[in-house]
Amino acid sequence: MRSPRRCSRNGCPRQAVATLTYVYNESTAVVGPLAAFAEPHTYDLCEPHARNLTAPRGWDVVRHEGEFEPPPPTTDDLVALAEAVREAARPAPPRPPEDDQDPHQPQHTGRRGHLRVIPPNH
Repeated sequence: MRSPRRCSRNGCPRQAVATLTYVYNESTAVVGPLAAFAEPHTYDLCEPHARNLTAPRGWDVVRHEGEFEPPPPTTDDLVALAEAVREAARPAPPRPPEDDQDPHQPQHTGRRGHLRVIPPNH
């Protein structure tokens, strides 16, 4: 499943709830609700960074006055979740009998998607 968008500020691990856009020809920074899609020249911000943003000297800040809330899950999120559940429910492929395996080769102890768990050498 797709992870939620994170705040664009360096080192901030919080979930983004607002989008910052600079309107250069009007010297204005606009902070509004989180945009539906991440755009190249916008910045996603968490609640504290959206509320405390300051603009460069001589610039104006236009800020959304309502609540900043995380976006609801999209249908893409729900489809990804359903596909992950289906993948986990698929039966594992049959394993070859133990006597056919080379004792010098490591044996796989599990499989998850494209990853395999290999036990350490004893």
